[in-house]
Amino acid sequence: MISFRDVEKYYGTYKALDAITETVEKGEVVVVCGPSGSGKSTLIRTINRLEPISGGTISVDGIDVHAQNVNVNSLRSRIGFVFQSFNLFPHLSVLENVSIGPTTVLRQSAQQARSHGLVLLDKVGLASKAGAYPPQLSGGQQQRVAIARALAMQPPVMLFDEPTSALDPEMVGEVLNVMKQLAADGMTMVCVTHEMGFAREVGDRILFMDAGAILERASPEEFFKSPQHPRAQKFVADIRHA
Repeated sequence: MISFRDVEKYYGTYKALDAITETVEKGEVVVVCGPSGSGKSTLIRTINRLEPISGGTISVDGIDVHAQNVNVNSLRSRIGFVFQSFNLFPHLSVLENVSIGPTTVLRQSAQQARSHGLVLLDKVGLASKAGAYPPQLSGGQQQRVAIARALAMQPPVMLFDEPTSALDPEMVGEVLNVMKQLAADGMTMVCVTHEMGFAREVGDRILFMDAGAILERASPEEFFKSPQHPRAQKFVADIRHA
């Protein structure tokens, strides 16, 4: 579903991504972890061209993401992206936030988009909030609306960039539960997260990054029980002692 080949990313002379070669299979849940500044968010943001790359290729569902002739809006409509900071439209109701993409980009009728939007809000446990506005919701509720909004475009891939890091601890679980359900439904997912419990429970594979490179690829069981790379060993040891 996603393929990286020798992907590099520079900010000036600083190398943020270093020769990334990796694949994500259809239906796979891949968790990207590592210390702050390791390149995790940069990596995930290259998948839908929020970040340009300096070299290499990335393809999603057979499309060369960074090719010059790619229609970026069309590309992004097929890649669901859930941000750290929700990015909802505050002046639109919850249901309008969820249905605006399908009506404007997919050319669905307003009735069709609203009907599907209500189904998705029910899926994330927020059907009763359809008429509310984002500022009236908790952070956890806003993030669940953001997930429903991404799903409304019926993407084959969902990307999550630290979706719980802006939330109060008691709200984290409600967002992770929705993500667990998506994984159980077979959605292809790439998740940058500090939630190691989620990584252990839901991830099919863990990619550990540091200094812009993927240093370790392992199943959650292997990664948490016996990481191989010294940098990964330190990371896991720090989690255990936290």
